[in-house]
Amino acid sequence: MTDKDQDIFDYNNLSSVSRPLAERCRPLSLADVIGHKNLIGPGSMLRRHIRSKFLPSIILWGPPGVGKTTLARVLAAEIDAKLESISAVSSGIKEVKQIIQEAAKLLKYNQQKTILFIDEIHRFNKAQQDALLHAVENGTITLIGATTENPSFEVISPLLSRCQVFQLEELTSDDLDRIIDRAIKSDVILSKYSFKLNCRDALKYYSGGDARRMLNLLELAFNLVDKQKEEIEIDESLIKQVLDQKKLYYDKNGEYHYDVISAFIKSVRGSDPDAAVYWLARMLDAGEDPVFIARRLIVLAAEDVGNAEPYALTLANAGFDAVKNIGMPEARIVLAQVVTYLASVPKSNSAYLAIEEAMNEIKSGSMQAVPKHLRNAPTKLMKELKYGAGYKYPHDFSGHFVRQDYLPDNLKDKEFYLPGMLGREIKLKQYLNEHWPKRKGKAIDR
Repeated sequence: MTDKDQDIFDYNNLSSVSRPLAERCRPLSLADVIGHKNLIGPGSMLRRHIRSKFLPSIILWGPPGVGKTTLARVLAAEIDAKLESISAVSSGIKEVKQIIQEAAKLLKYNQQKTILFIDEIHRFNKAQQDALLHAVENGTITLIGATTENPSFEVISPLLSRCQVFQLEELTSDDLDRIIDRAIKSDVILSKYSFKLNCRDALKYYSGGDARRMLNLLELAFNLVDKQKEEIEIDESLIKQVLDQKKLYYDKNGEYHYDVISAFIKSVRGSDPDAAVYWLARMLDAGEDPVFIARRLIVLAAEDVGNAEPYALTLANAGFDAVKNIGMPEARIVLAQVVTYLASVPKSNSAYLAIEEAMNEIKSGSMQAVPKHLRNAPTKLMKELKYGAGYKYPHDFSGHFVRQDYLPDNLKDKEFYLPGMLGREIKLKQYLNEHWPKRKGKAIDR
């Protein structure tokens, strides 16, 4: 039996009645994949790679249930490569080295490439990722890593530089409808019945856009209905019955994942430490990655607390380091300290609004020249062109301040940063109002 025959045999097993619906419905070819036309559509980079029977090492970055695993399987089949799949949660360096050794033999004696698919590659530590470098660089394996986290933060730079990153967007409502339609028309079990589905919106909502979770919910609901009826009817109330059987409406890989995170962030932003720590406990109890939570808190400290309490960012960053160093279960204490503090201090989004306003100004086409007195003048020619001429060094003046224009002429009266009236920003606002006439008399309460 050839490797290709083995792949077909494995797929037939996946299509058997003993397999979950989501597995039975996995596409076999790129033509069957729903969504992601920007990545796999005609003329796309991946299509061009496939036509040449060459696939570079890639990182697939996107939310759960959008088809990262499916794409890896399909891409391997399209270029006739052997696919080895592991999960970073349950595998280590030993398994990686063994796969690399077998891949080297297969390449040497059969001239066949091996694709190593690593699900949740962000769970691999630095040493584990380092073990991949040489094999990826010399072409022994082609790596396909799947991650729900920003690879810039979670994949080491040497490995990331050897891979192309493809971001998978969430599936659209139409995409999810097409997946449902294909399941009830083509699945080996569901296709035997006539369906009346009054639950499409519920399936899409409670799955959070996760196609795998959506199909699992559909299958669980199907298992509860009377199969003797002429038409199988599934409505929203039946979907809710399925969900009621679960301990919590939360799953780190899908349903309600983003709802709970949203409630958590909004509770901290809303200065309610009791609600914030409750949602923190919900996430930790469901197995959420504490490092993921800690990273979100860093962003929150800058975006929602800001200069009303600058120490919040320092604490959040220290909490992130502590969580990474000690892990669970003690990390829960660190997170609780950071969360309750961030929820209890004054809030300001002025820094966030300032950079958004400045970015919008740039995007509008306002790319103005740097005023000459602010330019650097390291060469004789630049000095002759009056670069830096007229610049006033603030520390030479009383109070270490002197008024001069730092913005281009057409923006010199523009205000991007408007401090709020809470916490330490009160003093910042007072200082700026005293030194810059354009700011006087503008009471911004936010």
